[in-house]
Amino acid sequence: MQNTAVLGIDIGGSGIKGAPVDLIAGDFAADRLRIPTPQPSTPQAVADVVARIVDHFADLIGDSPVGITIPAVVTHGVVRLAANIDPSWVGTQAADLFAQRLGRPVVLVNDADAAGVAEAKFGVAKGNDGIVLLTTLGTGIGSALIHHGVLVPNTELGHLEIDGYDAEKRAAASIRTAENLSYAEYVPRLQRYYEVVEKLFWPDLFVVGGGVSKDADKFLPYLKLQTPIVPAALRNRAGIIGAAWLAANPS
Repeated sequence: MQNTAVLGIDIGGSGIKGAPVDLIAGDFAADRLRIPTPQPSTPQAVADVVARIVDHFADLIGDSPVGITIPAVVTHGVVRLAANIDPSWVGTQAADLFAQRLGRPVVLVNDADAAGVAEAKFGVAKGNDGIVLLTTLGTGIGSALIHHGVLVPNTELGHLEIDGYDAEKRAAASIRTAENLSYAEYVPRLQRYYEVVEKLFWPDLFVVGGGVSKDADKFLPYLKLQTPIVPAALRNRAGIIGAAWLAANPS
């Protein structure tokens, strides 16, 4: 592409954030803009906020496509499940909605998938040609599976049933906070989760994202796995960067 600044937008439960991304440097080309997520966060209301972000960066992005992340399963542009956004999203042909509202091509992707792509292209998994599994430990557990640098979307590995529980109901970072667990008490839950995922996928690398990754030294060294496990490098920039890369490189 002639213009390397492609806009990535990350839709979250409390804020909608966007920034143009330099796809050579793999970083923001301008300061991020954040607008609170409207309440209720219906498709039309969110599309209006996304349009405001696009207008804000119009001079930097020209007529380039836009990548958008959403906390939901997305298949062929249709939202199948919704978390932290209005339930009216379910069944919405959201990619078409955004494309019509913005008047430009749009790629819509699950938020964890976008973060995984960013880490594979520009972060700690760059150059790894095997199987990379990113997990985001937050309100729930998001996941992204990358094979030979290519995303296998919508894995939703936070919803594996382990020992009779939905995995994220035991091992998400929000559960550690809600139950006031120390990291020493939290580690066995992470150990059980990652050892099950390891035996199912045999990845070459685990990448751990989410806000808790800033404290990675308090738990990652204590996990006993055959697979190397490292904290994500791009932190809260990953969704925007990954979305922009996917918009510029649609499958």
